[in-house]
Amino acid sequence: MKVVRTVADVRAARAAFPALGLVPTMGFLHQGHVSLIEQAKRDCGAVAVSIFVNPTQFAANEDLSRYPRDLDRDLAMLDDAAVDLAFVPEVDQIYPSGFTTSIDVGPVATVLEGASRPGHFAGVATVVAKLFNIIQPTRAYFGQKDAQQCVVIKRMVRDLDLPVEVIVRPTIRDANGLAVSSRNSYLTPAEHEQAAVLYRALCAANAAFAAGERTAAVLRGIMADAIAAEPAVRLDYVSVADPETLAECQLAGRGAILSLAAFLGKTRLIDNILLGE
Repeated sequence: MKVVRTVADVRAARAAFPALGLVPTMGFLHQGHVSLIEQAKRDCGAVAVSIFVNPTQFAANEDLSRYPRDLDRDLAMLDDAAVDLAFVPEVDQIYPSGFTTSIDVGPVATVLEGASRPGHFAGVATVVAKLFNIIQPTRAYFGQKDAQQCVVIKRMVRDLDLPVEVIVRPTIRDANGLAVSSRNSYLTPAEHEQAAVLYRALCAANAAFAAGERTAAVLRGIMADAIAAEPAVRLDYVSVADPETLAECQLAGRGAILSLAAFLGKTRLIDNILLGE
């Protein structure tokens, strides 16, 4: 595995690969990342992974300073996964002095996570666009856990005619149903079990849909009630949204995104499923 830290070096290394899959990450890797790497390797033959904790997607009151980091562990995992190229830039490689550009993808970035975390998706879209331009992947791989991020990136790629195919892979879950996430490291063992209520809430609404319920407000209520049954968890939002526009549905159809966000103490978690899956 070749580890590169500058834009010039990653561009020089890129020439060795006719096709290249990219898995963008913020590090502190887990099995979800590994599953993306494995798929990229199967599809493209070679895979690059970026590790960059992107400061522009964190608000002033969010967890940038405490976001989990362990670069040595991450690089060992990438080596074990037969990654070909690891791009590990410092902040000034991505945002050099005087950098002012930001990408606004419109309404899909202002609802749900965008409403709870204003400016978050401008930071996501901008850094992903930079990574696409620097690494020039054939395909880029993202997890369904971050469903809105996937919608935002697909919209950016479509609107800007970026020559990369965006692949979204299923969420990887722990045995209790909790979606794997780097932020799960914040949870105590008790909180890890309490957090499983997020997936139970999604499954309860999905079961109601399977039984014939189509009123989105009822499905949102089912999710909210399930979360309310776990006193340690504080709900941020529940949603039943169109999978392309993220507009809230009145009547739910197969493929709509059921999503929610909630807090356990200071830790904020998100999860989603596609309705009818």
